Amino acid sequence: MSISTISLPAFAKINLTLRVLAKRADGYHDLDTIFQTVSLHDTIEMSLIDQPHIILSCSDRSLSAGEDNLIIRAAVALQDGRAAGKGARIHLEKRIPVQAGLGGGSSDAAVTLIGLARLWDLSPTKEDLMAIASQLGADVPFFLLGGTVRGTGVGGKLEPLVDGAEKFLLIVRPNANVNTSDAYKALDQRSLTTHNSKTILSTSVAKQVFDKTDVASLTNDFEVVAFDLAPEIRRAKAALLKAGANAALLAGSGSAVFGIFDSEDAQRRAIQAIELETGWRVFPCRTVGRSEYEAAMPLGQKPARQQ
Repeated sequence: MSISTISLPAFAKINLTLRVLAKRADGYHDLDTIFQTVSLHDTIEMSLIDQPHIILSCSDRSLSAGEDNLIIRAAVALQDGRAAGKGARIHLEKRIPVQAGLGGGSSDAAVTLIGLARLWDLSPTKEDLMAIASQLGADVPFFLLGGTVRGTGVGGKLEPLVDGAEKFLLIVRPNANVNTSDAYKALDQRSLTTHNSKTILSTSVAKQVFDKTDVASLTNDFEVVAFDLAPEIRRAKAALLKAGANAALLAGSGSAVFGIFDSEDAQRRAIQAIELETGWRVFPCRTVGRSEYEAAMPLGQKPARQQ
């Protein structure tokens, strides 16, 4: 059945592990990471229009709504390849903090592909969408899967994993920013000054897939450089641990950090107990498994909303 409007959530992600491996000849770094979707999300509403244009608006006016926005890039890529003559009005209700390592822009792009494929009555395979997603950014393909996924290479080699038990989280976005390219440069510089085989630029891929029940296994190679570049991030992690988190970790390359709690009650207590500095923002959420993710934005099933 044809639809005229569709509204979908664009979930954030955390990295339960993030190992930065050898630098490649093309300048990129090989990664070994475990992605995990969480319930913090943006909302994207897409509506058909008669003209073959993509018109984007956003609740956060500090964000560009021009051609450099990943939503626009995703829409145009799908339009050029499969839907010439189709158009859409897209509104982004932004909740995921930007420059936080939570994948908000990548998630928005992936969900735009899913939503517009439905809105424009297209029938791409997941592989078709993956091919487009991989051209938009390293993390975008992950958001076509959701749940718990291991990513290797530049991040695009994806291996879905069995979802673990639901975890409750607090994400803290301190008033600090870490530029991803600066973080990579700092990692490269550190690799030149040590001969330890277990340095942050390890040359061997982890052989054991992360066990989500073992919070001690959480690791992020960007932490040491992010803490040096922005000490406020270190303080945010310490605040989460002091508030009762079983473990806390930098999100992606920063600058958000997340704490893991065994129960919703423990999470609520931490919200009351955490000592925040000026400008810090706190986002309670939980992990989202693949079945829940697929139900929220299915491929090839009934859309989330019809009009």
